[in-house]
Amino acid sequence: MSKWQSKEQLVDLLCELVQIPSVSGSAAEQEFPRAVMEQLRTLDYFHKHPAHLQAHPTGDGRCLVTALAKKEGVRDTIILISHFDVVSVEDYGAWHEHAFDPKTLTRLFSDRRQEMPEAVQQDLATGNWLFGRGTMDMKCGLVLHMSMIERACAGEFAGNLLLLTVPDEEANSAGMRAAVPVLLELAREHGLDYKTVVNSEPMFSRFPGDTDKYLYTGSIGKVLPGFLCYGKETHVGEPLAGLNANSMASQLTCELELNISYCEVIDGEATAPPTNLMQKDLKKGYSVQIPHRAVTLFNLFLLEKTIDQIVEPLLVSAKHAAEKILRNYKQQANLYSRHAPFSPPEPAIAVMTYEELHAYALRTYGKERVERLQEELIADRGDKDDRDMTIELVDGLAMLCKELSPMIILFFAPPFYPAVSSRSHPLIKRVAPRLEAYAEQKHGVRLKRQNYFGGISDLSYCGLQVPAAAMQPLVANMPLWEKGYSIPLQAMEAFDVPVLNLGPVGRDAHQWTERLEVDYAFDTLHKMLSHCIDLLLQEAGNEK
Repeated sequence: MSKWQSKEQLVDLLCELVQIPSVSGSAAEQEFPRAVMEQLRTLDYFHKHPAHLQAHPTGDGRCLVTALAKKEGVRDTIILISHFDVVSVEDYGAWHEHAFDPKTLTRLFSDRRQEMPEAVQQDLATGNWLFGRGTMDMKCGLVLHMSMIERACAGEFAGNLLLLTVPDEEANSAGMRAAVPVLLELAREHGLDYKTVVNSEPMFSRFPGDTDKYLYTGSIGKVLPGFLCYGKETHVGEPLAGLNANSMASQLTCELELNISYCEVIDGEATAPPTNLMQKDLKKGYSVQIPHRAVTLFNLFLLEKTIDQIVEPLLVSAKHAAEKILRNYKQQANLYSRHAPFSPPEPAIAVMTYEELHAYALRTYGKERVERLQEELIADRGDKDDRDMTIELVDGLAMLCKELSPMIILFFAPPFYPAVSSRSHPLIKRVAPRLEAYAEQKHGVRLKRQNYFGGISDLSYCGLQVPAAAMQPLVANMPLWEKGYSIPLQAMEAFDVPVLNLGPVGRDAHQWTERLEVDYAFDTLHKMLSHCIDLLLQEAGNEK
């Protein structure tokens, strides 16, 4: 008797998993793998092959789970990946206590339908939407993959399926970064030949009101460039004797915010322009000294550009900002000098990379002092996240080398998501049109193919579009690299498996109105996902 094949069974499993509040970084996130494994252990296959179901530590108290359904003597394997962490639920307000109870929350929303946003009212009226944190992003995907594993355990596919579900996708992707070496080891241990990695992240609307359905053959990349601005300290009564770092950071934000010159366009798909994620001064408490150190941090999406190709434009933007800062300073200083016996100084602003600052520090102060400084800062990390710790390391080094100020220092903060695209891979080029034809002919669904999933996903770690050595500009300018954050570049280069994302329809990810379209997910998509696996294994077999 099947466990997870009917719509009712799948809804029940989804609700059971959503009720575990596996917010990124929480105790429930650490407990979640046990619940998944307990469910999978109810399948006879894993009683017979217990070693095929494993929890693997990520090194930070969390675990990822792998479940391998293998046919004797068969190598061809499809990997099904998902993440089980979710974002927090503070945004639910009065509904907070029901955020992880989809059936109750959906009923309560329906009872108060007239108080809901118009789009929510329309969906509630259909009776086909399930609300709650994690329903669409992305425990539905995990549920669908568990259903496919059940089928694979019963021998329904021509090849092997490997389920992989990971923590931390919503934060730093520690789970997927730890998973890549695990996948390589499983391939060696079990004689697996990975053909495709299939993710089932929910479709993301490209614009408000978008009702199209998508098949993704890649995932967008993301980098977090930051600028530490080191001005010159002075009393607020003598502001022209210094240089305010907040003003410097503001000018950088004006230079980069929504700057479309940083957008990439590939086959008609454009990245969103950069936007500011953080801007603050680094003063400790209030005083009448102007803030002379500040930082600004940006989100920058990537498709095909290499790190080299973005470092130079970022430095050019910083130099433009520096010129505007100095031009404004000189203009205001000259105007002020008409009212006071004041001779404006001639400041200059050095623009450099973190790599250049670090090299100067080593030459000037020696390796021992620089390493001791970094070790002391890391030892005092406390509860600082990766962004704040990165800023501490840059700021500490800048203060050591304060004789270089005023200066603007370019650096990179975690996380980094490489862009990945399989649109030119022979297997994907053969399977994608066949899957699209099946969806339209059998289900009346028109899947629009997209080169890149725009919501950022763990597919980014399924290979590298460039040699690992080409990532050196990132490594050299990321202060936290191998000091609490790293990416398994060599393992990713060795892994390099084509990717697809075929997921459910949902709305309002990371909002209190997050919801899943149930019939599409657990009827139409359930059938399409099974057919997709069949096609991938069939086409992989034809390659031989």
